[in-house]
Amino acid sequence: MRRLAKALGTSAIILALAACTPAEQSASTDPAGEAAATAVAQYDAATFHETTSFGMASGGGHAFSATDGRILISSDETGVFNAYAVDPATGEREQLTTSETNATFALSWFPEDDRILVTADGGGDELSHIYLREEDGRLVDLTPGENLRAMFLGWSPDGTDMWVATNQRDAASFDIYEIDTVAFEAGVVFQNDDSLQIGSVSPDGRWLSLVRNRTSADSDILLLDLSAPGATPQLITEHEGNIAYGDYTFTPESDALVYATNEHGEFNQAWTYDLATGDTAPLIEADWDVSFVSYSPSGRYRVHGINADASTEVTILDRETGEALPLPDLPAGELRSVRFSRDEGQIAFLINSSTSPSNLHMVDLTEQMQSQLTNALNPAISQDEMVEASVVRFESFDGLEIPGIMYRPHNASADNPVPALVWVHGGPGGQSRVGYSATIQHLVNHGFAVYAANNRGSSGYGKTFFHMDDRRHGEEDLRDIVAAGHYLRSLDWVADDQVGVIGGSYGGYITAAALAFHPEEFEVGINIFGVTNWVRTLESIPPWWESFREALYDEMGDPAVDGERHRAISPLFHTENIVRPMLVVQGANDPRVLQVESDEIVEAVRANGVPVEYVLFPDEGHGFRRRANRITASEAYLTFLEEYLRTSGAAE
Repeated sequence: MRRLAKALGTSAIILALAACTPAEQSASTDPAGEAAATAVAQYDAATFHETTSFGMASGGGHAFSATDGRILISSDETGVFNAYAVDPATGEREQLTTSETNATFALSWFPEDDRILVTADGGGDELSHIYLREEDGRLVDLTPGENLRAMFLGWSPDGTDMWVATNQRDAASFDIYEIDTVAFEAGVVFQNDDSLQIGSVSPDGRWLSLVRNRTSADSDILLLDLSAPGATPQLITEHEGNIAYGDYTFTPESDALVYATNEHGEFNQAWTYDLATGDTAPLIEADWDVSFVSYSPSGRYRVHGINADASTEVTILDRETGEALPLPDLPAGELRSVRFSRDEGQIAFLINSSTSPSNLHMVDLTEQMQSQLTNALNPAISQDEMVEASVVRFESFDGLEIPGIMYRPHNASADNPVPALVWVHGGPGGQSRVGYSATIQHLVNHGFAVYAANNRGSSGYGKTFFHMDDRRHGEEDLRDIVAAGHYLRSLDWVADDQVGVIGGSYGGYITAAALAFHPEEFEVGINIFGVTNWVRTLESIPPWWESFREALYDEMGDPAVDGERHRAISPLFHTENIVRPMLVVQGANDPRVLQVESDEIVEAVRANGVPVEYVLFPDEGHGFRRRANRITASEAYLTFLEEYLRTSGAAE
């Protein structure tokens, strides 16, 4: 499992949005070949982004209230994320928090009453605290302090204590605390002196799993018996060579750890480790990675997801019968965030597709009745006007097959070729996946094709593919993106003199690197909070990344000894090569890619006399959580592309 994807991965820069300015264009539905044209209206960014984003409460807490069965969710319907309670019978939502600035996300109902836990940081600085929301609406910071980060882990077996992890003692290490629900006094459960990555706590509160990330290809799991005073974490994955291990969860009976391993093939499988005997056994094997494993409150049902070619296939298994739980007919799309009611008579979940943002659904398992409780899509636009995503592969410069997600505008045809963009994900080990993107749909609605390439080094396609870019970033992975541009130019419905590149975080780096090291390959580039100086970035990583610093340096190189290579692949030191227009977008509070990264490359490229646009958000971090800022960013992308990409062929 790639921990680096959590470190530099593109945050949710593509979320949801309403206001339209109709214009007519023709449409095509086949992403690669010919298709009939139809007419569609054209809309502004607000129409797409004023779609509402919904998210379920944290997997470690209670999604259904104990008193009336209401469902706890997060929603940005006000423009800023807040916590809401949803009536499962009517879909009516009650707003529980009222932040107008910082995004506030729901974590859990309390075990026996209508208090809730939420989390929020300071304008995207990632220093998240955990807050108690009293039934009268008052918020209390349960993890006070400066420059600390807190995470909710779950509840004690009897529900009288909550488990949290914070780095308040040492910025580089997350210790575990038990906070009682009466006086809210905290006691140390585990002092993490070795800066290990926190895994899971068993349902009976006895066992703690921890992960040591040795390199990007090699990791270990350790177990700590919390019931034994003075006990130390014990290694349970003794092995030779490079094998990656990770934590999923404990079994409901607290008799086994369910863990991830790629020891037995290309993909992560789910195995169990018997806590009494140490025996291991396969649990879930597939030809793709097992993404997650979880259980219902009583343990009767097991839920797992398979990352099948950039889409998640979810199975809900009845452990009593050994059969998959039958569900009524559901709308097309991907199930996400499955949560059981406390009596297991109902399940709530999200359904997301490339043409529809996530909506909250509920199924009554007794009656086999399903209901949709939200309507996320802005009524000013319909699903029919969206573009279906398709998985498309091409051969890269060396013959390696590269997968990606294609969004073909309705008006694209051989008679009407359109400009196109190669979209680069973050990570570097991230993955572009099928799903709704307001930003992409807005661009495609305005006649720009988007191809989200999963270059070598992307997760989801096996460990060999995943490690092809280790210590070679900015080399073959960048050439894959250049080859993706060549592939787009080969399509008869793409204007071969109007192809650009766009990406966020590591994808922003690749965008800037493409302009610096392959200056004639793309007509334009959009760099969204991308690394431009690897020397500084790797020296200034946030302290809370300590648990996977060694793995990060193993993959990217240690700045103490690999500084020369880091300078060689950093666009900032080669800006004299950049001759094509660039748009840079940055959050001032970004702790991962500092604002100075964007400031300096903008100044340097402008010195070349090259057009450079710069959008800086003072209230955002690594990803844009405020709807107004997402709208501004999307409109900036479109304005830039209309001026510098759509007209580039004609100008030449």
